[in-house]
Amino acid sequence: MTFRTTFRSTVEADLDRLLPLLVADPASSLSAHTYLSKLADGQYRHAWTWIAEDPSGGDTAPLAVAVWWGLPSEATPGALDAVYVDEARVPTGQRVALAAELLAAAHAAFKEAGAAEAPAFHIFVPGDYRDRPEVAEALAWRQEAARAAGLVGFVERLGYEWTPQGGLREAASPQLVFAAEPDDEVFVELFRQVLQDTLDASTRAEAEQIGAEAQARNDVAFYQEQMAGERSWWRVARNAAGEAVGFGLPSRNLAGPVVGYLGVLPGHRGLGHVDEILAEITAILAAEPDTSRIRADTDLANRPMAAAFERAGYRNFRRRLVLSARL
Repeated sequence: MTFRTTFRSTVEADLDRLLPLLVADPASSLSAHTYLSKLADGQYRHAWTWIAEDPSGGDTAPLAVAVWWGLPSEATPGALDAVYVDEARVPTGQRVALAAELLAAAHAAFKEAGAAEAPAFHIFVPGDYRDRPEVAEALAWRQEAARAAGLVGFVERLGYEWTPQGGLREAASPQLVFAAEPDDEVFVELFRQVLQDTLDASTRAEAEQIGAEAQARNDVAFYQEQMAGERSWWRVARNAAGEAVGFGLPSRNLAGPVVGYLGVLPGHRGLGHVDEILAEITAILAAEPDTSRIRADTDLANRPMAAAFERAGYRNFRRRLVLSARL
C-alpha cells in the first residue's frame, strides 16, 4: 500500500478524527480521556500534537498521531508521550517508516520554534516487560522509529512508589542533622559536588556538555522554577562535626509528591547517609495533608539508590525507557 503522506500539527477541528487512535496498548497508556484532560490544562497542545495523513485517500482519519507533553509555562514541549498508528490501515512493514517521518517533521518544527534538541521519548512499561511478548511487540516499532528520527540515546529507569501503608522508616542510630537553607548558592555548590562520579546518566551527559557549574545552576533553577514543590522543603544534611554530607529536595510535579533529588557528597558515600536523607524527604512529603503516594525514579544502573528506595519501603512498580537525542 502506498500513501501520499503529509505531516502537520493539529487544530481543534481534528479532535474527532484523532481521538479514536488514542487507545492504550501494552507500551502506551495514553487514552483519549487523558489527552483531553491534559489538553485542557495546557500540558498537551494542538501545536504539540502531530498527525500523518493521506489527503488523496478517501478516508480522512489520520494514519498516525504523536503527542508531546510540556509544562503549561513552556513554549516548546519537554517530552514525547505517545505514538500511535492506525493498525487497520498501515501495514506492519510500513509502521516504523511512517512514525519516524512523523517524528522527524515535528522535531524540525520544534527546533524552528526554539527547542535546543528533539524532546526525549518517555515510555512507561511494566517491570517485567522483557518477558511479556505483547509489550515487546508494541515497544519494538516505537523504539525503531524513534531511533530513525534521531533519538539514539537510551536510559532505563526504575519507577518507585511509597504509600502510607509502607510506613516511615527511621534510622536506628541517626547520624545527621537536617536544616532548611534559603541560600540557592549553597545548593548550587552541593549539586556541583555530587556530580563527581554520579550514576545518573542524563545528568552526567549534560554536565559533560555544558560543565559542572552550569549543570548545577540548571538543576537548582529547574527545581526552583519548574517543579511545584515548596522551596522551604529543601534540606541540607550535616554530620556531628557540622560538615555538609548531602542534601534532599522533596518536591512535587503536576501528578503529585516526588523525591525530587537526593545527593550524598563524595567522601561521605557508603556510610548509610542515603537512607537518612531519603527518610527525611519521605517524612516531609508524607506530612502534607494530600499525600496518598510519593513517587521516585532512578537509573537502572544506580543500584545503591534502588536499594535505598527498597529499604525505605518504596515499591518498584514500573520502568521508564528514555530515548533521547544524546548518546
